[in-house]
Amino acid sequence: MRPLLALVALLALSPVPAAAAATTPTCGEPYRIDRTLPDGARWTMCWEMRNIEGLTLTQVAYTPKNGRAVGVLRSASLAQIQVPYDSGEPRYEDIGALGAAAIPLRAQDCPGGERPDQYVCVTTRPRGHAYFKDEPYASAQGDDLVVFSAFQVGWYTYLAEWAFGDTGTITPRVGATGSLADFTTTPAYGWPIGVGRHHFEESHSHNIFWRLDFDIDGRSGDRVEQYDFSGSGTTRRTMRRTALTRETAAVYRPMRWWRVVDYGVRNADGHAVSWEIDNSGSAQYRGPASERFTHADLYVTNYRACERLASENPTPRCADSVDKYVNGEVVRDPVVWVNVDFHHVVRDEDHDPMPTHWQGFHITPRDVTSTNPYR
Repeated sequence: MRPLLALVALLALSPVPAAAAATTPTCGEPYRIDRTLPDGARWTMCWEMRNIEGLTLTQVAYTPKNGRAVGVLRSASLAQIQVPYDSGEPRYEDIGALGAAAIPLRAQDCPGGERPDQYVCVTTRPRGHAYFKDEPYASAQGDDLVVFSAFQVGWYTYLAEWAFGDTGTITPRVGATGSLADFTTTPAYGWPIGVGRHHFEESHSHNIFWRLDFDIDGRSGDRVEQYDFSGSGTTRRTMRRTALTRETAAVYRPMRWWRVVDYGVRNADGHAVSWEIDNSGSAQYRGPASERFTHADLYVTNYRACERLASENPTPRCADSVDKYVNGEVVRDPVVWVNVDFHHVVRDEDHDPMPTHWQGFHITPRDVTSTNPYR
């Protein structure tokens, strides 16, 4: 059994002025990540392998090209992977001791990157065109800093990946690969696999939750807002902003997104710095009443150290699921829980080893810089 990794310190809890925000990670080697991408943007953070959540990132900060560092996240981790099968059983919840399921990575698993620990890969990956225009001609290629680990849970291998873009974007996602579960079912619940129509693999969902503790240049001042745009079928479209001042369970709708904003932190144009959250790619699974944590696509809660998982929360003297964390409390230090669902209808191509299928969401900087961050 590998030794437990030491926990890294959290960001300072006292308010920090924007010009003097604490953005230097306090962790030492090998848990510190400090990478400058080809365009000049820089990301710093700490990583740890927690026994329950697996790969966890803390003290995440972004420095735009030719800009100043800004803190983004105090911590970020997976918070649950629920796998309910279409027939109603089984219904797995795959996070409970994810760190103990970490798979040692080989050099070929981390192309062009480094392994600060045998269970973690840190690499840089081309993202494609950052922008392109013809008159006058201007073009640039973008890159991501990628941090990932792999975990073996039952038949599945999960790839937990965080991509940090040179423009300040963050793309958390999970890939499911490995092997299919050894289930034979009826046509009503599955898809025929192999020769003839005698063996059916059962369809199932992967309902994945992430926990994001935002700290935009310090713990104080962060707020969560919801944006809705009306006007479908009309020539005009209006915007409505709703401040989520109390703990909330929010459901995604077309033309709806959220942002975490700090009105005390401004860019050079005087606009408040924020990060926008878009999980519009979710299949929006909804379980029975006994699984009410699946009934919303985004939760906003006030920070509590004991609220670690979206379901099957292991901490004593704390509620056991994220829907129960929401109790109308005023939000002063927001934690955002993002739910993204994928319905896996198995196909012949999924024969062992199963090709990876990915699900995730996007976190986009909004007014972090006052101009194109490449220029």
